[in-house]
Amino acid sequence: MRPHQYVKNLLIFFPAFFAKKADDSTLMLETFLAFIAFSLVASTVYILNDYVDRDADRLHPKKKYRPLASGAVQPNAAFVQMFLMLFGGGAIAFYLSPVLLALVMGYFLMNVAYSFRLKHIPIVDIFIIAIGFVLRLFVGSVVGEITLSMWIILMAFLLALFMALAKRRDDVLLLAKGQKVRKSIDGYNLEFINGAMMIMASVTIVAYISYTTAAQTVAFFESEHLYFTVFWVLLGILRYMQITFVEAQSGSPTKILLRDIFLQLTILGWVVTFAVLIYAGSG
Repeated sequence: MRPHQYVKNLLIFFPAFFAKKADDSTLMLETFLAFIAFSLVASTVYILNDYVDRDADRLHPKKKYRPLASGAVQPNAAFVQMFLMLFGGGAIAFYLSPVLLALVMGYFLMNVAYSFRLKHIPIVDIFIIAIGFVLRLFVGSVVGEITLSMWIILMAFLLALFMALAKRRDDVLLLAKGQKVRKSIDGYNLEFINGAMMIMASVTIVAYISYTTAAQTVAFFESEHLYFTVFWVLLGILRYMQITFVEAQSGSPTKILLRDIFLQLTILGWVVTFAVLIYAGSG
């Protein structure tokens, strides 16, 4: 199930946060239910992916301990759990909105295609990962009937690409040690990934600065000081690059976030600063 991966699903709450509706208790409850629904369906994707990759995972220094790869869980039991979770997540999504059900099932079908074919195509594989992050935002927007800003869509996509590239960099380093953990890795090397990560980091920073200083953003949030949050974004991206390039520990973005105090404090600082600026009426 990989419940630690649910931290990525917190993106579902972002539309309400940026729409200044985080204080709406009814909306937050519905958003939480959407979070549960999406998390259940996401877990079915992880189970399916682990089943498809069980042979390759046995060659990975860390993934070989996954339940299906190690033999701790039999495929039949995994499939029963997968279908129960898919039904449960789909039922909750349908209860909230038929459109939400369509989004959640679209995410599931996209990842079925990813597990069986798309993950083996270089560049396409990381784009699918990034699209998954954007779909999480749309889940939150559908629940709250909130129109997403083009800025939040672009930044989520770019940042997800940045982290996906960092994950592939870890695979390239394993390949250099004689451990080929995925077919698509032949389409990557350190020079390409390092350059692509620099581009994604740069474009993300420029996009975020443009967002916080745009006239439309300033008018909506009634604050001219959103640019203060840029410092937290810079700090977070530089720390992630340090983890990737200096410490060479970028194999699991979620585990990095859950273990790295520096990143946790940076994200907390960004959330608190942004919340104060848009909810305390500092305009």
